[in-house]
Amino acid sequence: MWINGISASLLSASDRAAQFGDGSFTTARVTAGKIQFAEAHIERLKAASQRLMIEGADWTALEEEMAHAASMREEGVVKAIISRGEGGRGYSSQGCGSPTRIVSVSDYPGHYHQWRRLGVKLALSPVALGQNTLLAGIKHLNRLEQVMIRLHLDQTDAHEALVVDTSGMLVECCAANIFWRKGDQIFTPDLSASGVAGIMRSQIISLLEQSEIYTISVVKQPPDVLHDADEVIICNALMPILPVRQAQDWHFTSSQLYDFLHQVC
Repeated sequence: MWINGISASLLSASDRAAQFGDGSFTTARVTAGKIQFAEAHIERLKAASQRLMIEGADWTALEEEMAHAASMREEGVVKAIISRGEGGRGYSSQGCGSPTRIVSVSDYPGHYHQWRRLGVKLALSPVALGQNTLLAGIKHLNRLEQVMIRLHLDQTDAHEALVVDTSGMLVECCAANIFWRKGDQIFTPDLSASGVAGIMRSQIISLLEQSEIYTISVVKQPPDVLHDADEVIICNALMPILPVRQAQDWHFTSSQLYDFLHQVC
């Protein structure tokens, strides 16, 4: 792990990441020692920092540190965090120093290879996401909702969760975005009020918008919309795409969309 470019494993207790979760992060897949969608991951952090009004991050240094971390793995995961840094009093950020950069590298989760072959099962989470248009879409450091979702998920035999917001609309999974297909129409949840707009979600939407086969719609629907789906997939930057074989009591056997995306993602 590197903190502001220096090999270290201890973060100051006064850093606002520890005090308030004041920052954002991204998690990138490494293949052949390089980060997939490296530019998109940096742009994601920049967009989140702009939304959170975090200024002064050294983006050139962060790119170099992420590339260096990736070079240490043939296949792996690089996580990059930008926090507002140290300083301020209470919630006020007045007097804060420069933003803190934290970069780490770890092994690639081997179970994703198996899940791609066999597909995954989703279970509806009892934890609903709060709605907040200011923070919706970005991967900020406040992830207690996901922690609680994961705690409940670990008590089931499912691989991932179906997550709704407080109005009962389907949003995402615990750590993935979701798409479903009905004929040649593809749907994915509206993330304007909650959820994380993932790197792979953006890639898939872009591909489908250019497709001559499929149409893509962003919708607000309850989870039982999946009952009539022909196919369901989930995605994130690490998976990157997984076929869903079961969601609640609904079963899916088609891999038409998965096969189409798997060729280009």
